Amino acid sequence: MSFYNFSDDNNPQAEDEHFMNLALLEAKKAFDAEEIPIGAIVVCKGRIVGRGYNLTEQLNDVTAHAEMQAFTAAAQTLGGKYLRDCTLYVTIEPCVMCAGASYWTQIGRIVYGASEPKRGFISKGVSLLHPKTVLKGGILAEPCGVLMTKFFQNKRG
Repeated sequence: MSFYNFSDDNNPQAEDEHFMNLALLEAKKAFDAEEIPIGAIVVCKGRIVGRGYNLTEQLNDVTAHAEMQAFTAAAQTLGGKYLRDCTLYVTIEPCVMCAGASYWTQIGRIVYGASEPKRGFISKGVSLLHPKTVLKGGILAEPCGVLMTKFFQNKRG
C-alpha cells in the first residue's frame, strides 16, 4: 500500500484534484482490464490507505466495485472497520450499494468526479450516507466522465 503523504491545508481544491487524479489512474486500470472504468482511493490524514478499481468481471462478483475494494483495503491497512477520519475519492458518483457501504464505514468525506444520473445514489437521496459524511462532487468531472463514455462507446462500437 502506498503511503504518499499530501497535505496542503491552504488549498483543499488542489488536494482533492491530486487524489482524484490518483483515482483516475485506478479507473484506467479497470479500463485496460475491460472493466467499467471506475477507480477509488481512500485517504486518511494525507496518506493513501486504500485503493481499488472495478473487478466485477474478473472476480465474477457484482459487489466488487471500486469503492468496495478501496474500503476493504483501507480497513485492513488501518486495522478497523470505521473510516471516520478518511476521504473516499471515486471517479464516478457511487451507486446505492457503495453509498450504503460508506454509511457503515462512517467515512468522513466522499469526493466524486462525474455524476451518474442513472445508477448514482443521489437520485435516491443523500440520506443513504452517514449523517456526518460530507459530500463533494464534480472534482475532475470531465476526465472522469470521458473515460466512462469512451468505455461504453468501445463496447457498442
